[in-house]
This record gives sequence, structure tokens and C-alpha cells, in this order.
Amino acid sequence: MTTIEAQTGRPTTTDTVAGFLAVGSFILSALALGAGIILQIDARPVRTSIAAGILALVAARLSARHQSLALMAVVFATIAWVVGLTLAVITENPLI
Repeated sequence: MTTIEAQTGRPTTTDTVAGFLAVGSFILSALALGAGIILQIDARPVRTSIAAGILALVAARLSARHQSLALMAVVFATIAWVVGLTLAVITENPLI
């Protein structure tokens, strides 16, 4: 008979890493969204939002515990991509 491990209340190291990756995705998305323009950092929205989306997808694959957080990070990265590109075009900043 096979046994299935029960989900314990204590998060594993993989869960912690996945949470940090999802939060890192949120930070990169915020930079792509326009915080880079406000802070006058050369944040290019195409590069940073794609990197944020990849980080969120890796976080979703790493841990089942943080899949909803990673889903929100992917949605935020998509919104940041659209708004960041729009702001970069309006302000004549580089896209890529």
C-alpha cells in the first residue's frame, strides 16, 4: 500500500523559495509598471516584465502552497507589461 504524505503546517524550504520568487516578481513588475521612470532607473519594461513573468511561473511550479500568489504575480506582470509599454511610449523612454 502506498502512503501519501500529508501537507504539514510548516512550510518547506521550497515553499519559502517560491514565495521569495513570487515577491521578486512583484518587485520587477512594479519597476516595469513605471516605478523605474519615477525613480529614474533605466528600467526597460519589456525586459523586466518578461523576467517577472518567468519568475512567477517558476514560483508556481515550485510550490503548490504559493500557486495563488504566483498567479497574482503573473497577472500583475502582464498588467505591468501593458502599462509600462504605454508609459514608455508616452514618455519616449526605451522599451527594450
